[in-house]
Amino acid sequence: MAAAAHRTPSSGRDAGWLVSADLLAVGLAFLGQILLVRALAAEHYGWMVLAIDLYASLFLVIDLGLPTLLARDGANAPGAVRSAVHRTYRLQALAAVPFVVLALLLRPDGWLNMAPPTALLVLAGLTALAHVASYAPRSGLRALGEARLEAASKVVERLVTVAGYGVLASQGSTSVVAFTLAFFTGALVGWLMALVAVHRVAPKEPTVHWERLGEDWTSNASLLMAALPFAITLGVLPYVVRLEKFLVAGAGGASLAAVFHVAQLAWLAGLVVPAAVRAALLPVLGGVRDRPAQMRTELNRALDLCFGLLPFGLFGGYALVALLAPVAFPAVYIDGTYGASAVDLFAVLLAGWAATLLATPTYAHLMAGRHPWRFTQFIFLVLAVAAAVGYLLVVQFADHDGAVLVAAATASSVSAVMLLVLSWLLSGQQAFIAARRDEWWLASLCSLLVVVGLATHTWWWVLGLPLFAFSPQGWRAARATLV
Repeated sequence: MAAAAHRTPSSGRDAGWLVSADLLAVGLAFLGQILLVRALAAEHYGWMVLAIDLYASLFLVIDLGLPTLLARDGANAPGAVRSAVHRTYRLQALAAVPFVVLALLLRPDGWLNMAPPTALLVLAGLTALAHVASYAPRSGLRALGEARLEAASKVVERLVTVAGYGVLASQGSTSVVAFTLAFFTGALVGWLMALVAVHRVAPKEPTVHWERLGEDWTSNASLLMAALPFAITLGVLPYVVRLEKFLVAGAGGASLAAVFHVAQLAWLAGLVVPAAVRAALLPVLGGVRDRPAQMRTELNRALDLCFGLLPFGLFGGYALVALLAPVAFPAVYIDGTYGASAVDLFAVLLAGWAATLLATPTYAHLMAGRHPWRFTQFIFLVLAVAAAVGYLLVVQFADHDGAVLVAAATASSVSAVMLLVLSWLLSGQQAFIAARRDEWWLASLCSLLVVVGLATHTWWWVLGLPLFAFSPQGWRAARATLV
């Protein structure tokens, strides 16, 4: 118990745990998706994917932004973390009621050109609620310096889910409801594991002094007001990633959305890397936000790490997908039956992955800074760009199935590039960006050449090999914080 009380967050160490666990969890999820696409018809697979994404998007606002504040402030008062998790749950439970009622009344599945079984929709909604419930204890563990336990809960969640898929597949099941039940079971186990872990490692204090967490925690009103920018952002953020998939479903139906989802699988797997680095950076940047010199040091370390990861994500990610996707997924997802190959779509999506990775330091700075409404403004601007570009490319200009898929992938990458640019402009860290102008040019140009070469099956990707020159500084940055 004492060891847990003295453990503190570390960006490199915690990012290592979270990145490793997330990559392992994504590998398991990828295996799960292989089992799903082989067991379910394309339309039923599309139903499951769209229902889960839809309710995850609708219910994420119930988070209220409170776990983000806990991750930011929890290290200031480890003894208050357990009580902060309970307080978060009380407020989230009150917020959940109207959203659940609204979902039951509106039946939003009809908006996406699909008609799945009611049981599937109920399970998708429960899964979304379980995921929201897991954020508070996982944020608490991260604030306590126990990202390793947070990581373990994520891996166990995926293990349970994939095990369920495996059992169903071995029995020859083709029930989309049964597979969705397995997904819900994994989410439930992951949440309970994180909750038990935070209760075991959090120091116990007979009296909670909320002011030690920060002035925002002194009353529910001030807490909710401080969290409001993050709550609004979390209500909007899911659509930034899922918007193109919803547009594809509306334009071409559930089967076309299933193809796009297969293309997104490895891309989404890659996004866990910047997400994990952001998660590890948040408590660190939150602790130094009033010390500009230390802030600049942490931002430079984070950028070095991102530059170092860039070539491995681009080249390694494409190699894995190109080699494994034709073996793992049915031919209809790869051979262009629906107008485009999932592998080629993934190559286009890689540009967006690179931009998202490179935005990590300034993105995290916006979250940890003294102006949370600026972060909300940032996400709304990104969504506005994504909606405008997606509508123009997918709805207005795409005139057949293949064009719809390529347009959606292109729109996704354009939105990610705008996310990078907007994070520069709104973070107030222009001097930090300008100081490393040459590295930014090299990273941007080489990444573009890699994506163009891979997407067009030409040798332009060779000109992106200089990206590996960033590897030594990335390794040094990781070692500097592995404590």
